[in-house]
Amino acid sequence: MDLKLKTISKSGIPEAIAKAELYRYLNEPEEAESICRDVLAVEPKHMLGLRTLGLAITDQFTGGPSDRYAEVEAIFQRLAEPYERVYYSGLLCERRVKAQLRAGREPHTLLPLLERALQCFGEAEKIHPPGNDDAILRWNRCVRLLQSQPDFEAEEIVSLEAQDGPPA
Repeated sequence: MDLKLKTISKSGIPEAIAKAELYRYLNEPEEAESICRDVLAVEPKHMLGLRTLGLAITDQFTGGPSDRYAEVEAIFQRLAEPYERVYYSGLLCERRVKAQLRAGREPHTLLPLLERALQCFGEAEKIHPPGNDDAILRWNRCVRLLQSQPDFEAEEIVSLEAQDGPPA
């Protein structure tokens, strides 16, 4: 039996992307990742394929050393729009923090990564497309995450807000 990967057609890409998104919703990120790799094999600069691939990989984060943080960072840097590059970089940091918290990592050790997420969301908010408040929503979630962790000191939260300020 010949076990070579087969190539999908360009005309099949929209349906394949829809399936990848469905698999993410069904909490089957490995399936979504596989489909995105098939899409990107045909169209390497497919922006939705790149975004969905990066998100599917972050859906698999466990907070351990096997998390493919650097791989996702490189994927998100391939996005064409500056807003998307910075927004998804923030999302990557946020998801890494959450995975590491679930794995039992001490919250105070994650503060620099959460600060990076906030920095990215603050930058994304400045260049967001009209009507797109996603960066503000993510900023607020990160602030609430900080506030929910008893190991984060109140001064650290105040310091972050004074440093970047909430998005306007």
